[in-house]
Amino acid sequence: MKHPTTLRHGHIDLTPRRDRALAYLLWMGGFFGVCGLHRIYMGRVWSGLLYVCTGGLCFIGQFVDLFMMSRMLRDSTEGHGW
Repeated sequence: MKHPTTLRHGHIDLTPRRDRALAYLLWMGGFFGVCGLHRIYMGRVWSGLLYVCTGGLCFIGQFVDLFMMSRMLRDSTEGHGW
């Protein structure tokens, strides 16, 4: 899928847009034993792999991410990490 580019501060923004529904769907994978896919999708590969190996840090991190999802989506869309 081709993502639209925008002109931002005189530069072309090629940062891929993240789909909110897909991010939440991947987050729900934690209920089926596959935690961390939403983090990998948003470009946080290392923490996503940590979640996969630890069950979302015993599901506590997975639960916290439910409330942090909006910020993670915004940051990944803008090309920022945290």
